[in-house]
Amino acid sequence: MKNIQRTLVLGASIIALAGCGADEIVSPGTSGDIIINNPAPTPTPTPTPTPTQALVTPAAGCPTIASSPGLTDVGTITGPTGEYRVCQLPTTFNADDNLPFINGLLYQISGRVNVGTDQGFNSTGSDVNLSIEPGVILFASAESFFVVNRGNTISANGTADRPIVWTSRDNVLGIATDNSQAQWGGVVLLGRAPVSDCSDQVFNTAATPNANPQCEQQLEGTTVATPFGGTNSADSSGSFTFNQIRYSGFELQQANELQSLTTGGIGSGTTINNLMSFNSSDDGVEFFGGSVNMRNLAVIGASDDSIDVDSGAQANLQTVVVVQRSNTGDSIIEFDSPDDLGDGTPGNALPQSRMNVNNFTFVQRSSASSQAVRARGGPALGLTNGVIDVDSADDSCIRIDEQITLAAIIGIDSVVCDGANRPVRGSSGVSDAEVQAVVDNGTNNNLLFTLSLTNTLVNGANENGVTVFDATARSSFFTDPQPGFIGAVQSDLTQAFGNWTCNSATMNFGSATGACTSLPVY
Repeated sequence: MKNIQRTLVLGASIIALAGCGADEIVSPGTSGDIIINNPAPTPTPTPTPTPTQALVTPAAGCPTIASSPGLTDVGTITGPTGEYRVCQLPTTFNADDNLPFINGLLYQISGRVNVGTDQGFNSTGSDVNLSIEPGVILFASAESFFVVNRGNTISANGTADRPIVWTSRDNVLGIATDNSQAQWGGVVLLGRAPVSDCSDQVFNTAATPNANPQCEQQLEGTTVATPFGGTNSADSSGSFTFNQIRYSGFELQQANELQSLTTGGIGSGTTINNLMSFNSSDDGVEFFGGSVNMRNLAVIGASDDSIDVDSGAQANLQTVVVVQRSNTGDSIIEFDSPDDLGDGTPGNALPQSRMNVNNFTFVQRSSASSQAVRARGGPALGLTNGVIDVDSADDSCIRIDEQITLAAIIGIDSVVCDGANRPVRGSSGVSDAEVQAVVDNGTNNNLLFTLSLTNTLVNGANENGVTVFDATARSSFFTDPQPGFIGAVQSDLTQAFGNWTCNSATMNFGSATGACTSLPVY
């Protein structure tokens, strides 16, 4: 998604609770009776019953919180895992607060829910912090979404065995499937780090670096102005670890939907680790400007780009897995900087987008995508210690658009891909041969590689035989010692991505948390 401010449109219709979504597969009915007179089968022994998990029973009531007017008890909701007390969140958390884990209780996001109010471009410190305990489940439907406004923080820290789950009402009711999506908005974190696309159309460039000392962006589609950006690259929007975000991206009108996680101008003081995006109808995650550092990211089944980075973002991603669904999805990475393509932002606007990705495994399965990684508009891209599994012989591993992007490449090292007919692609004034030359200039690259992956993401002998590149030279975020293998998973998928993920037909992690179509019960 190139547009920097797509999302968050309010209004329009509410999803019917038991209706079938656009991606659901409904079996046709039958007409008439069919009788087959077969001999009675030989009786088989009665199987030994297996223990069943007790259904959840509703909590007695909602906890007391500091923010006014507090939580609203809106009754109960029942699904396959039991009956839950539903506590609706306030429109705005206006005091430091905590959402505790309580058995038999779910928190409902209704409409736009805010953590604090915007504290302004030049503010310092943090006004409101919201803490969310491990194991908490929050759900929403239709246009509802959750925003941590600039100058406020969140402490949503699950654990490896008790992730925090953000999901849809249909998921609670048990009618979401492995192909459902777009059932609610998503999560937005905003901050005060620099961005390149200034909403007032006055831009900073190398020639005039102080042309706009207050460059900020506005999140479009909301009835309330939602700015982000600032001058503090180390700003903190809090901590967001061991979270699952499922079935996000509700669309009220064309091209206006959220990702599972959208960040705008967050700083390097923000911690985001162990995040799973499942079946976002738009991008899996998108970073608008700011400084984004993340470890352990799993994007499964996104319907647009799995990872979208633009607007001057400075991003470092360590240990990343992406698996597409076969019937939907665009590029696994779409990486942009301002590119003079009609959005009003000049190609030399500062800051230039910059991203390094280390230890990754990308599995492209969408027939709608023609390349796994695409960079355009002049961003600086670094790829190290990666495995790319493209869908077909005609799909490209890496596509580079425009000479400004080719010139900005940081480096490609120890990356393998099972490309065939066109493993690299140049576009918009860049030839395939020029892209290949950049790949060849790196070390230990092979984009005509014979993959030996098992269980979709786990290295085989071929991947584990590739020489590793020391990525600490690319960013201090890549700590020493580095993993001694390429790809995201050397041998043990459960150890690497374990119980903080959920399982689906697209990707089974072997997680004890269970299926993405169900709620975890502790």
